[in-house]
Order: sequence, then C-alpha cells, then structure tokens
Amino acid sequence: MKSENVAAALLEGTQRIIKGKREFLELLVAAIFAGGHVLVEDNPGLGKTTVAKTLAKLIGGKKKFIFKRIQFTPDLLPYDITGVDVFDPKTLKFRFMPGPVLANVVLADEINRATPKVQSALLEVMAERQVTIGQVSHRPPEPFLVIATENPIESEGTFPLPAAQLDRFMMKLSMGYPDRNAELTILDENPAEEGLAKLEPVIDVTEFLAAKKAAAAVFCHQSLKEAIADIVRDTRIHRAFTLGASPRASLHFLEAARALAVVRGRNYVIDEDLAMLAVPVLAHRVRLRDPKAQAEKFIREICLARICTIKTDGTKTK
Repeated sequence: MKSENVAAALLEGTQRIIKGKREFLELLVAAIFAGGHVLVEDNPGLGKTTVAKTLAKLIGGKKKFIFKRIQFTPDLLPYDITGVDVFDPKTLKFRFMPGPVLANVVLADEINRATPKVQSALLEVMAERQVTIGQVSHRPPEPFLVIATENPIESEGTFPLPAAQLDRFMMKLSMGYPDRNAELTILDENPAEEGLAKLEPVIDVTEFLAAKKAAAAVFCHQSLKEAIADIVRDTRIHRAFTLGASPRASLHFLEAARALAVVRGRNYVIDEDLAMLAVPVLAHRVRLRDPKAQAEKFIREICLARICTIKTDGTKTK
C-alpha cells in the first residue's frame, strides 16, 4: 500500500470515532508519520483519551501492537512508568520488570497532574528511545509514540510541564468542542463506546513503518527549508520572547511538513504546510515576556512574514 493510501486509511479510520475534527486529525496523523510525540491540551470530556485508543486499534497485523495507558496522579512514582529491577529469590538475581512506557503507543493521560519528578521519567525515552535502569538500557518496540493529554494549566491540582519536557513533543494540539452536527452524530452513535469496540485494524505495522520511511523522503525545496530556519531563528530574536525555539524544533518542523504532505496526498512540501504547522510545532516551545500575551499570534505573524518572501517558483524575493 502506498504511503498516501496508508495515511488516508488511518485518517478515515479515526474519523469514524472522532467526529467533526478533520484538521486536528490531519495534524495528529502527520505527527505520527513523522515519528513525533503529541501533547493534546483540552478540557475534560472532549475525547483526548479516545483518540489515542483509536489510533492504537487501527494499526495491527501479525506483529502485536502494544498499547499502554498511564494515568498520571500526584502519588505516581518514576519507576511506575519506566519499570524497575526486582530481586528474584529463586535465582538470587535481579530481574527487570518493564514499565508501561515500553510499548508502541503510550497514552500519558493527564500528564500535568503528576509531579515534575515523575514527568521527567519520560524525558529519556521520548528523546532517545530508551529507558536506563541501573547500568542497562531497555528499548521500546518500534514504532514508538507518546500521546500525552493535559487539562489546561489553570485547572486545579496541575503542575506545568518544564521547557525540556515540552520541547520533546513535536506538536501541541487542541481538539476543541464539536460543532452542532458533530455533537448530534455523537449522541446518535456514541462512537467512543460502541464504535471503538467494533473498530478493526486498517493497516499493519509493516505498512505503517514503510509509510514513515516514505514520509521522511518527501521533497522539500531549499527555499522552504530556509523559511523554516528563519522562522525558528525569528523566535529567538523577537522582542516578545524570552525563550525561542530549539534546533530540535527546526527538525520537527521539517519532519512534520513532510509527513503532512503525505497525509494530504503529495510527495512534496508547499508553503501552506508551513503555515498550518507553525503554531502546533513552535508555540509550546517559546516563553513570552508578557504572560498575558498569546504565543500563537506572534508565531503566525512571523510565519506569514517569512512565507510571503517565497515566490511561486520556490525562490525567495530579495
């Protein structure tokens, strides 16, 4: 199956359960094909957990696809996530008991309800695809993806994610409330319960990995790469920001643009991909001088200013 067909099958499958959220699902599927982790921030009850379960069920095949859910709470400990060495009295040796993070899809539910010490247990595995316990490193299966959900920071009993943690998420997305027609469909079908129980895999792991490889090879013109570099650099020198985006953000931006092109049926990146991705990829990585200001507004302005310098033939204006 071609990579664009794999993406279309995954997108169509998620839309059976998540109603009226096409753009959100396109970005989510793009992040998955780019090999990135996703942070979904929204109010309770909008389907954040359901979308992670849906994606896990849509990828199957002969190779077992492992899905694990971690409910983050204030009393959670780091080894509850990573695993721990336990002493076996029969063999008189320590034996590693893997934690739930060693899975294909890990749902970190309400991640900001755990303490910073527990949140940091995800740092190594998200960046380096390994968990180190003692002197031994353990790797999760491929593909590996973390989908974290969080309630808004102003909610009671939450701990803001540190910059190092946020920088490991390729995108930060928000579902928002469904429109009237979508909500009527939800009332009629109850997709999170009845639909999810009947959902069958639409692609296998081999097809998914092949599509990921194809997405990484999508053509991106040099002028668009320069625009990405300039947009990210602008966040570092803009007067509104005290912390700009990192080089990791530049890589994530390019990888996400290539994957979004595949999701939209193309084998090349266009400037519209950059415009759509700038806020989800960059806004959560920057810090503002004015805490009341919105990073999204400044990111859009920076992105549009840079895109406007690109001609239709791919070259840049002076």
